[in-house]
Amino acid sequence: MAPEWLSSIITEKVDVYSFGVVVLEILCGRKNLERSQPEEDMHLLGLFERKGEEGQLLDMVDKYNADMQLHGAEVVEMMKLAVWCLQSDYRRRPSMTVVVQVLEGLVSVQDNLDYNS
Repeated sequence: MAPEWLSSIITEKVDVYSFGVVVLEILCGRKNLERSQPEEDMHLLGLFERKGEEGQLLDMVDKYNADMQLHGAEVVEMMKLAVWCLQSDYRRRPSMTVVVQVLEGLVSVQDNLDYNS
């Protein structure tokens, strides 16, 4: 759930946040909340934040998906798009139009992203 739902300031960017969560779930091959994981790894966004800060996003790639493993560098680039979509401050998130442009290769993902989603 996008952070702004808690403050009742709902914008079109809540959908961008949700898109970021779905992208991460696909790339990592797991749900956002995985109760079968150890407590520190149970929440995908928390684990993603930690791995991002440690520069170990490749560890997050779905280990059971051969294509994802084969194209790890591209998957990590998609993870960076997810990070952009998951910015806590909705004003720092891209619009869905920009997300589509990134997916089409027309726009690059913004630098200096905050992994604290």
